[in-house]
Amino acid sequence: MRHSLSICFSADHPAAEGHFPGNPIIPGAMLLDEVLQAIMDTAGRISGSSIIRVAKFLQPVRPGDTIFIGWEFNSAGEARFECRLLDPERLALVGTVRLEATPR
Repeated sequence: MRHSLSICFSADHPAAEGHFPGNPIIPGAMLLDEVLQAIMDTAGRISGSSIIRVAKFLQPVRPGDTIFIGWEFNSAGEARFECRLLDPERLALVGTVRLEATPR
């Protein structure tokens, strides 16, 4: 089953402040955090560890951009994801993540 979510980063998003002056972008760590949170929510997880197996940043995401995150789980228990900028449509981030079992 394929899952998806859209996220809009405000034009004055604080994460882009100083990252980088005159050429602001949303930090890659923040993009990955949004992806991981969406995948964990779908899997019914509140917390837990994950392993980012692959993450390729293809286009910068800027304040004011809207991204579409799509993902699906494969038979190995990994989630393959992609983030697309919506205007104009461009692939910004692709990867694979594995959610680890939460230790008791």
